[in-house]
Amino acid sequence: MRKFWSDSLIATIFVFLVLLAVREVSQFNIFNVFDPLGKALGDMELTDITFSNLRLEVPPPDENITIVNIGNLTRGEIAQQIRAISRFKPKVIGIDVFFGCGKCFDGHIDSVCCPLAYDTLSNLMLADAIAEAGNVVLVTKLLRSSKLLAQYGDVARFDSLQHTDTLIRRNAFEGFANLETDAEHQEDLKTCRRLNPSMKMEGGKTELAFSTRIAMLYDSAKTMHFLDRGNHSEVINYRGNVPDPYKASAPEFSSRYTYLDWYNPFDTTSFLPSIIKDRIVLFGFMGNDMLDTSWDDKFITPLNKQFAGKTRPDMYGVVVHANVISMILDEAYIDELEAWQEYAIAILVCFLNVVLFTYINRKIPVWFDALSILVQLAQFLVCTFLMIYALYWFNFKLNLTYTLAALAVVGTCFELYHSVVRAGLSAIKTRGWFTIKKEGV
Repeated sequence: MRKFWSDSLIATIFVFLVLLAVREVSQFNIFNVFDPLGKALGDMELTDITFSNLRLEVPPPDENITIVNIGNLTRGEIAQQIRAISRFKPKVIGIDVFFGCGKCFDGHIDSVCCPLAYDTLSNLMLADAIAEAGNVVLVTKLLRSSKLLAQYGDVARFDSLQHTDTLIRRNAFEGFANLETDAEHQEDLKTCRRLNPSMKMEGGKTELAFSTRIAMLYDSAKTMHFLDRGNHSEVINYRGNVPDPYKASAPEFSSRYTYLDWYNPFDTTSFLPSIIKDRIVLFGFMGNDMLDTSWDDKFITPLNKQFAGKTRPDMYGVVVHANVISMILDEAYIDELEAWQEYAIAILVCFLNVVLFTYINRKIPVWFDALSILVQLAQFLVCTFLMIYALYWFNFKLNLTYTLAALAVVGTCFELYHSVVRAGLSAIKTRGWFTIKKEGV
């Protein structure tokens, strides 16, 4: 009996050694040219099915947030938008636009790299509009120096911030607008499922995310409850979009947020003051107008109606921030397993499978192949079902990726272990290749 359990344990360890080897080899990308299906499904998670296909109930409109498109307006025209909106007393204004001179790499601003810096009148108009509103949150960008990058590599560690020009921001509140995506470059298709609520800088100071800062100004108690969860990264509970005439996201989720196009603030008779008063108003780029198909500052989200092989982004960055704010204010968080719990479940499930396979192999070996495949298939279906419906029923993201990986190879690895590894070790032991023999007298 003791040998039974020790054999099962060693076989389980062998399974994870094989998985580790597969992972290391796959990092060289030598099989990518033969894997078009893998590339097509690479931007998909099983839980995307929950967001885009199972949550079919129409979410109620969010009465805390209104979104304003800035289009391609100048800084002076954006200032006029802010003044017009401020008249109706919004509680917080968030501006998801960076007013800086990022193209001046040498640190010197001139009219060639940043002509906007010399439009003094527009800059003063914008600065005055922000200062007079008094409740404005501007975006910053988390940066890492080359020294920090060389020391820690490409990890989420930052030591500086890029700000809007001092003249414009004055005493406005700030929050970083960086979002977690899988894109290596800004021009790539960007899938956004998570965010960092806050980030601890290298100097020890903690910076709040743009959406977290806005929520803090609107309802500090609920935001502190959100931050007290202590999660470095949170899954975004996407629940809606602005009107989308091209239906890139599931149509059930359109019109979740009140939307004003760039020209509406210039005609205050075109909207009701009630959609502004005491609300959060977010300004951001959403194309030239509602009918524009621009991909600038646009993300693929789990609400995308094409949950596999995505080719068209469905949500502007400012709407992503709106979803985060809604999640905080509604306290509709998504919980998930800790990393150690994911590993523990995978190890336990793998070990139980090895024990079961060992029993079948000893008692009814003639049925081993058929039963092992059926057991693996059944567990695959159960795990898939649990991953999808745990999010749907309990707002819990049950990540069983490691478990599924172990299930995929456990049958083959079990046979390989018993037919090759274990048999080989027995042969070595029988022949005494590594046994120190006594010299003859």
